[in-house]
Amino acid sequence: MSDVLRDLNYRVFSARSAQAALTILLQDDSKVDLLLTDVVMPGINGRELGRRAHQIRPGLKILYMTGYSRNAVVHQGKLDEGVNLLEKPIS
Repeated sequence: MSDVLRDLNYRVFSARSAQAALTILLQDDSKVDLLLTDVVMPGINGRELGRRAHQIRPGLKILYMTGYSRNAVVHQGKLDEGVNLLEKPIS
């Protein structure tokens, strides 16, 4: 996904973990317009990452992605209804 976005001339910060993503967001010099995160991750899940990201940068746009159906992640409480969600595989 990072390579595709870079090929489309987006500036991409990649993070190997939710904590690494939060560290990027805490840096004053990093211009971040959108956080793209998976819903299910080890440690801090995507929903919690989104909550913490909004605390650091209110108004930050967040796009979630998952290999599960929208219905499954909403009904299992992993995401709130109405959030922006990409379902994998992404073409």
